[in-house]
Amino acid sequence: MTARRHPSDETLMAWAAGNLAAGPRLVVAIHLDGCRRCREAVGRFEAVGGALLDASEPATMADGAFDALMARIDAEANASDATSPEPRRPDREAPTTPDGLPLPARLARHNVGRWRRLGPVLSWSRVDVAGAPDANVVLLRIPAAGAAPRHGHTGREFTQVLVGGFSDGRDAYVAGDFDEADENVDHRPVVDADGECICIAAVEGRLRIHGIGRLLQPFIGL
Repeated sequence: MTARRHPSDETLMAWAAGNLAAGPRLVVAIHLDGCRRCREAVGRFEAVGGALLDASEPATMADGAFDALMARIDAEANASDATSPEPRRPDREAPTTPDGLPLPARLARHNVGRWRRLGPVLSWSRVDVAGAPDANVVLLRIPAAGAAPRHGHTGREFTQVLVGGFSDGRDAYVAGDFDEADENVDHRPVVDADGECICIAAVEGRLRIHGIGRLLQPFIGL
């Protein structure tokens, strides 16, 4: 399915420059795997960055700088699986939901935890991002016509729709779409009536959950 909603240019530029944290970087990479438009945009940003490097004045390197750089590359090799828009062949089979729905093949490189229920409609699973123990990434599953708690944000939230769709008063999103929310967004995602919705989300900071839903926050860790 062709995506209608995409990461912002600022986010794609940060991805191309390697400046996104591991959690958002993984979610953006999953979007890129299925979105030719955004892969082409990343290619353009990378080309601009390369041209700027070519035009810059060379600087004298300190003794041992090259060896230090290679050591850093080796040290970060285990976290490099989220840096390419085209996924390499995974070492493990792609994960699925407990009832067999396929999840993105890229998640085979990471640990997808046990699915848990929170309240009558929300199910969730934590994704442990390889090489980034502090990343805050979860899979969320809500049935048709269900809703997530109304919430705001203390940082940015990056969401990729994997199955189904939802609306939140700002826009409507379907499978393949990407949503970004920041400190200025307060919303209540409501799933479409014709089927369930599964998303993957990375959160910087914390959610500000309103009402009784805030009682769930310690359990999901967002």
